[in-house]
Amino acid sequence: MDSAWSALNADIQACQRCALARGITNKVPGQGSVAVRLMLIGEGPGQQEDAQGLAFVGPAGQLLTRMLAAINLNRDEVFITNIVKCRPPNNRAPLPEEAQACLPFLRAQTRLIRPPVILLLGASALRALLGEDKRITTFRGQWVERKGFSLMATFHPAALLRDPDKKRLAWQDLQLVRDRLAQLAARPGAGG
Repeated sequence: MDSAWSALNADIQACQRCALARGITNKVPGQGSVAVRLMLIGEGPGQQEDAQGLAFVGPAGQLLTRMLAAINLNRDEVFITNIVKCRPPNNRAPLPEEAQACLPFLRAQTRLIRPPVILLLGASALRALLGEDKRITTFRGQWVERKGFSLMATFHPAALLRDPDKKRLAWQDLQLVRDRLAQLAARPGAGG
């Protein structure tokens, strides 16, 4: 797995599939353990992420760290990434064609990690992975089983910073994730 993971990261670093690769400081492939039960997928790197080459390190990332702690997880126990690996200009949402150009990398990461649970953070991740017709306000908190993965969407932490009233709904979603992870851990032969 180490050589496959290294090759994938090298491919991400060399990528020029869309215009996002121009004018960035760093690609942001994601980070965390590759032996995880939970993968979190956001929309794209912001300014601080671009500067550091790490996903979710700004204010939204700090909130995400607290959200994970609320369900007894730390960042080392999950893998955090984004739909696109390059910062969109002015932190705008990735365009559909940018997301499509980057999806092969996300699919490769998912194949290598094989997380049983995937939490989609925000509307861009939801639409890119489950369909352009999906709306976060009506689809959040619902499990979708696809190709052996349990996927659910919740609000992006940045949205929670802008609208704290959504935090109660996001907490409900996190509890569902916690419970799903506990169910998986309780299965015979789960190994944790």
